[in-house]
Amino acid sequence: MAQIKIEQHGKVTLFTIDRPSRKNAICKDTALELQAGFAEFDASEQRVAVITGSGNDAFSSGADVSNLPELWRCIPGSGFTTDKPIIAATAGWVVGGAMVLTMMCDLLVAAENTKFSYPEARLGFTGGMIAGLAARIPHKVAMDIMLLGRSVEAQRAYDVGLATDVVPVGKQVEVAMQQAETLAKSAPLVLATIKRFVNQHVLPKSPSEAMAETLRQLNVVRDSADIQEGMAAFREKRSPVYTGR
Repeated sequence: MAQIKIEQHGKVTLFTIDRPSRKNAICKDTALELQAGFAEFDASEQRVAVITGSGNDAFSSGADVSNLPELWRCIPGSGFTTDKPIIAATAGWVVGGAMVLTMMCDLLVAAENTKFSYPEARLGFTGGMIAGLAARIPHKVAMDIMLLGRSVEAQRAYDVGLATDVVPVGKQVEVAMQQAETLAKSAPLVLATIKRFVNQHVLPKSPSEAMAETLRQLNVVRDSADIQEGMAAFREKRSPVYTGR
């Protein structure tokens, strides 16, 4: 059963984490589906992506502890890269890895009931990627969220620069899609250049981000047809025929 819904609206692609019974928790399959979906989006003629969660109770409650994902796979800039804009549309709880996912988006439209939370210090686990929060909002505010684990409501998130808009509950996707339509009519080369300059030269990468990016690139080789051809040729004592795929 699919964990996400992918819909195309003109040049805008809408991704919806669709696990309402689990508060849209991200399991192994969810992370893989998002990674594959965004890779397809990046290779397509689509210009803008919006990502949201089903319903208004939770964008996502974070990693599904009953089926732990490799969460880095669905994080923009780590599990996949794209120079196309990504807008997060949130409502309800945005917890743990889901907070990392949204902070790595380019814009964030938060419903008034949105609450961001990173409780991992109390739970005894972190993937470390949350450290990038300190590059995106004031340092002490980021440390409060990461160390004390205090939740941040939508208005506070807007005030410190984590959210770009606060809207009535139920309007978050509508507003994000309106912004996406504006972006879709803008010059794609300009948008891509600005985003690439910011991500590659302005925002520093945390060690976990760099590690995830390295894993993604190495996995391209590990999962390729060429590696299978190379091993087969070695076993069969022949010259390999590589295709670059």
